[in-house]
Amino acid sequence: MAENMEKENRAVPAQEIPDEETAAKPVLKKAGFATIIGRPNVGKSTLMNRMIGQKIAITSYKPQTTRTKIRTIYTGEEGQIVFLDTPGIHQSRTKLGEYMVKAAKGTLKEVDVILWLVEPRQKISEEDQAIIALLKEVKTPVIVVINKIDKVKKAEILPVIAGYSQAGDFHEIIPVSARTGDGVDHLMEVLFSLLPAGEPFYDEDMVTTQTEREIAGEIIREKALRLLQEEVPHGIAVTIETMKMRSRKGKGEICDIDASIICEREGHKRIVIGKGGEMLRRIGTDARKDIENMLQCQVNLKLWVKVRRDWKDDDTQMRSFGYDDRKL
Repeated sequence: MAENMEKENRAVPAQEIPDEETAAKPVLKKAGFATIIGRPNVGKSTLMNRMIGQKIAITSYKPQTTRTKIRTIYTGEEGQIVFLDTPGIHQSRTKLGEYMVKAAKGTLKEVDVILWLVEPRQKISEEDQAIIALLKEVKTPVIVVINKIDKVKKAEILPVIAGYSQAGDFHEIIPVSARTGDGVDHLMEVLFSLLPAGEPFYDEDMVTTQTEREIAGEIIREKALRLLQEEVPHGIAVTIETMKMRSRKGKGEICDIDASIICEREGHKRIVIGKGGEMLRRIGTDARKDIENMLQCQVNLKLWVKVRRDWKDDDTQMRSFGYDDRKL
């Protein structure tokens, strides 16, 4: 008894007593916005998908796959980054092209950090020179991200870094491979270092502000672009006519989706459908698998093909397909 009392009354060593100076301070969280810009087909959507850790934006080897701002969210121990993936900045020839460029440029003053993606070419192209001039008009910190370094030798990257160092006053120049993930961890560290302290904007389990309906439409468009290759130009849009969940007794839920693939010419319609409907079935099969992975349930997908002549130069039709410049 006396021994127990002695143990209870024993002085606690000084190093075990926390005080205001030695107590662990809470880690300061960061939260902010970053936009990803660049010429068409430099890998913007692939990089964003890599940083988020899952596929959100559609990707294709074709340029101008992304047509509007796509907002995705990464939440980790350091805090939260809200990414804006934008269409490629290019010389527009249609109203759709003008909308895409306006969507990309409009993000530059809305964010805390700009990620400018370029390819590992020693000579800076005229298109990239135009982007440099555009970036000089904003005070937002710019990180030049040299993507696709897996396609060149390491010795070829140093002259590229030197060229961009001389071309503008950039916060940092970081070589990465969005395809393999090389250099992306360092890019994320630099990104967080530039964000302000703050509370998250979105719940930690949220990865995009796009609706399931919007993502389903983009998945269908991606499969069409990939399967049609060079046969049909980018005059394709997708509208989700209906998307409804229903329960089946003893078999779980199923999602019924009716969607239309919009093209500009009757000749394009025939190509999208294919001989005996073969191409349309392939598009539907590939899209259904990805949509089922997203919704985690069985999907009944029905596709139609419609012609809307020259819709890319028609404001009313563009807005009906979700490309509304009044909302930028």
